[in-house]
Amino acid sequence: MIAIVVCAFSGVAITYILAGYPLILSFLASRKRPPVHRVRRQPPVSIIIAVYNGEKFLGDKLRSVLALGYPRELMEVIVASDGSTDDTNAIAEGFASEGVHLLRLPRGGKPAALNAAIPIAKGEILVLTDVRQTLSPDSVAYLVESFGDPSVGVVSGELVVRKGLTREEADIGLYWRFESWIRNGLSSIDSMFGATGPFYAIRRELAVPIPPDILLDDMYLPVSAFFRGYRLIVDRRARAYDYPTSREMEFRRKVRTLAGNYQMLVAWPALLGPHNRMWLHYMSYKVGRLLLPWLLIAFAVSSCGLPGFWHFLAPGVQACFYGIAAIDPLVPARIGFKRISSPARTFVVMMIAAIAGLSVFFVPARSLWKVTSASPEIRTMDR
Repeated sequence: MIAIVVCAFSGVAITYILAGYPLILSFLASRKRPPVHRVRRQPPVSIIIAVYNGEKFLGDKLRSVLALGYPRELMEVIVASDGSTDDTNAIAEGFASEGVHLLRLPRGGKPAALNAAIPIAKGEILVLTDVRQTLSPDSVAYLVESFGDPSVGVVSGELVVRKGLTREEADIGLYWRFESWIRNGLSSIDSMFGATGPFYAIRRELAVPIPPDILLDDMYLPVSAFFRGYRLIVDRRARAYDYPTSREMEFRRKVRTLAGNYQMLVAWPALLGPHNRMWLHYMSYKVGRLLLPWLLIAFAVSSCGLPGFWHFLAPGVQACFYGIAAIDPLVPARIGFKRISSPARTFVVMMIAAIAGLSVFFVPARSLWKVTSASPEIRTMDR
């Protein structure tokens, strides 16, 4: 009986997290939604690029920033170099004649870099963006329009992942598109639980100091605005373009992201309480993702104790799925079966990452920042 109860509960919870909640979100997002009153305005903006050893990307990044369709005299550009040891500083200095300000900092991590750059920024709106992604010419103008609505505190751009060259890169791109769909749905209802880290904007007066060990500045800053009553939204017209990453690199990024979500439960316990006006969504999405691997383990173990025919069927189906994921590295890319094995392996890797995220309670948080490869020839910090 215990096995039946545990198996049924975990099975229902897994189904809700993976399918039930997305269906509920889709329904709610399709209903009448609170509008965003966008106003064409051009307040001063400060574009802050926190970077560590980003020489391979910084030139293209700054050229895309300087090509923005936003009045140059109203746009401040700050490169916060977090102890870079490559040619990052020299590249930034090469753009000094075009108004790019280099802020040289000792190695302290991304929160420290932002904490140093934000106080000296002069713009009414802060645009925080990473080094790897290039921006579409009208992207900042679109972000700024949404701040014409006084209820909006943070606006995220739409991150577009370029098409991958391999099956696993395509799977990661598909996974990110699903994540973006969830975020867009939350934005249309009220608010996301953070921002799209590589490209988002926040009202300057809402930017608070970030604890030095926080892994998700793109969640900590927006959530502080959320609990002051502001909305955290997405403007899909404001686009940033990223390179695809491998499954291994996405695993490392996901470990850091999920570790950051554990941190947020400690930093903002109000997320779990009645003051969170998006409580159902937070529990279903963020907490649900943290619980999902443990629910899968509970389902697998309890299914072995089911009576009769189910004793063989339930474990057998799961063993088949995990077996398909396990043999994926051996399946040639040209074989059609790869379309099944590769997504299965990606799912399992993401579940392992959720468990590995607990390491944030046992190791220094900064140790979870790993070098990420965005293409076979380009390596930089996943910042």
